Amino acid sequence: MKNLFRINSVTITASLIIIGMAAYLWHVPFLELVELKTVDLRFLSRGQVPPGPEVVLAVIDEKSLQHEGKWVWPRSKFTQLVQILSECGARVIAFDIGFLEPDRNSTVAAVTNFEHVIRRLGIKDERLDLYLKEARQEADNDFVFASVIKRSKARVVLGYFFQMTPEGLGHIDEKIVKQQIKNARTSRYSLIRYTSDRAQQVRFPEAFMPQSNIRIIARSARYSGYFNMFPDRDGAVRWVPLVLRCRKHLYAPLAVQAVRAYTGRLPTLVIAEYGIQKIQIGKYAIPTNESGQFMVNYRGGPRTFPHISITDILRHRVAPERLKDKIVLVGSTAVGIYDMRVTPFSNVFPGLEIHANIIDNILHQDFIQRPNWATIFDLAAIGLMGLIPGLLLPRLRALPGMAIAIGLLVAYIVTCQYLFSHRGAWLNIVHPATVLVLVYVSLTAYKYLTEERQKKFIRDAFSTYLAPSVVEQLIKSPEKLVLGGEDRVITAFFSDVQGFTSISEKLNPTELVELLNEFLTEMTDIILRYEGTVDKFEGDAIIAFFGAPNILEDHAVRACMAGVDMQRRLAELRAMWKAKGRPQLKMRIGLNTGSAVVGNMGSKTRMDYTMMGDTVNTAARLEGVNKIYGTYMMISSSTYKAAKGMIFARELDTIGVVGKGEPLVVYEVIGYPGEIDDNVRTAACEYASGLDAYRNQDWDNAISHFKRVLSINPHDGPAQTMLKRCREFKATPPGRDWDGVFRMATK
Repeated sequence: MKNLFRINSVTITASLIIIGMAAYLWHVPFLELVELKTVDLRFLSRGQVPPGPEVVLAVIDEKSLQHEGKWVWPRSKFTQLVQILSECGARVIAFDIGFLEPDRNSTVAAVTNFEHVIRRLGIKDERLDLYLKEARQEADNDFVFASVIKRSKARVVLGYFFQMTPEGLGHIDEKIVKQQIKNARTSRYSLIRYTSDRAQQVRFPEAFMPQSNIRIIARSARYSGYFNMFPDRDGAVRWVPLVLRCRKHLYAPLAVQAVRAYTGRLPTLVIAEYGIQKIQIGKYAIPTNESGQFMVNYRGGPRTFPHISITDILRHRVAPERLKDKIVLVGSTAVGIYDMRVTPFSNVFPGLEIHANIIDNILHQDFIQRPNWATIFDLAAIGLMGLIPGLLLPRLRALPGMAIAIGLLVAYIVTCQYLFSHRGAWLNIVHPATVLVLVYVSLTAYKYLTEERQKKFIRDAFSTYLAPSVVEQLIKSPEKLVLGGEDRVITAFFSDVQGFTSISEKLNPTELVELLNEFLTEMTDIILRYEGTVDKFEGDAIIAFFGAPNILEDHAVRACMAGVDMQRRLAELRAMWKAKGRPQLKMRIGLNTGSAVVGNMGSKTRMDYTMMGDTVNTAARLEGVNKIYGTYMMISSSTYKAAKGMIFARELDTIGVVGKGEPLVVYEVIGYPGEIDDNVRTAACEYASGLDAYRNQDWDNAISHFKRVLSINPHDGPAQTMLKRCREFKATPPGRDWDGVFRMATK
């Protein structure tokens, strides 16, 4: 009972481990979402990390709105802001604000109306025209703002956003789209390195069009970047796209462009066949996933970075030292303007500060990422978290088992948290933990049920002595437990191990039983997979049949396929046995299709579901005939006709077996048609030509063809056999009345 429970516990454990690995590889949405929640908990458990000194935030907060007026502000305020920041020595000014529409300025409108009046009155004066032009430019806040950006000592990075889909944009014509794309050209990746031609086919998130800054402002700055963010399914921003495609170009976000402006180095995008390999800005390497998504290593909650109210900057209340050589991010933190996001640290987090976190991550090369070995680690963890309790629980009582499971779970979570906090490695917690819990619950429940239902368990165990298909037939029709049989067209299967007697003499009984059991188990599993019925084992021999008791219309095909798969599996086993220094078994198979009597035969107290008849005897003979031709799978013409098209076989010879009057045409099964290479096909054709010449007693021609077969495959047993026979017949011809049949002298 205990042994049986352990066997089933292994099955349950293995099944749950496989299911856990499949769920991990298939990215089950629910488990993926739970895993993201554990990432948030890991951030909270780690706590705040002090950021570097490079980034400060110039914010439109409630204080600024109170003193400078409600949003939207005129361009003149931003003109003044850029001038002051530049004078204070800021190195980079990055706007998390888009200047997407012209400034509303009544002075410009008045000058324009005055020009129209002068034209209607017919007044022409060059000095007046020049004065009005200068007046209009001085009154045009957009022109002034653009001029200040051009003259600024600080490097200005403009922000904009992408419209990801054309939904709701049907009114925009292609001319406007092209202009918007042109306005955003300063945010394109200009240095792109593809590792291969196939890498150029990699797809990235596709945007419909940029909603860029107005032309005069867009042309004034050397740098720009988008500020799009795409939350996860639960609404939290954990990843930010560092690459977006629009039409044929790839674009960079605001944070990357701010680092570019800060370092003065162009970002290089390296694309491999699987996707993004890396983004490099000078000495700074930026890791992303294949599609260019960057995981933000949040430093903490809101206000982790220095916030400076814009109204204090405009009113010269900020010491220049606080701004000198800084990256100044300009944006909103006022709740009323609503640029708030959900992050692992807070449900109300300024979008501006997310850009600050990304910049700080890059400049200090401090990332949260999936290491290259993460997938292997995760799968190994799933396996171990299932295997350890799977091996220990069957041997332990309830309380020690629970203690082991809880201790293992806690140890794994602590390990993952340490690697996250101190090494920046994100390793999966949910899938290994889920497998551990499921294994513990399943084995505990199974152990309880098996103990309560011991009698039923023992009764069901006897079913292992019978083939599953036979058991199912007997359960449905108990009346079949009587003596008797019925005529059926079946395919009989006989196999035997080559030279098993000599092999058995070299092994002790324990080694022999172990080897034989492994061989018979593997071979039987394949027979049962094709719904064959195992009749009996006679030492190393397997006797089986296809087509009874379950009705199979394609039993000949199944028998042949089973034989092919058995030979393949045996080849794999030989490689394993060779590595272990164990004997390497080779198996001969004989198949024949025809009518036979199948049913329960024996006595009233002991019976066996088996087969009898000439079809069965012939299959047994064919298994032995393999020895003469050096083959390992021989079938009769009846089997070949029934399975033709599904297997690749060659005609070997026409033989007369002992005890059977009619000669048999026999074939060698080589494999599946789609897997046969040209050399094998050529050899089969040459063999067929040689066989035809042999039957016509054209010995020289036959010898020539069989030699060509051997030139392709020197170990071809049938060709060697036929070549030797041709030479013998050439020396001693069989006579004109010879019918081409090779008659066996023994069974």
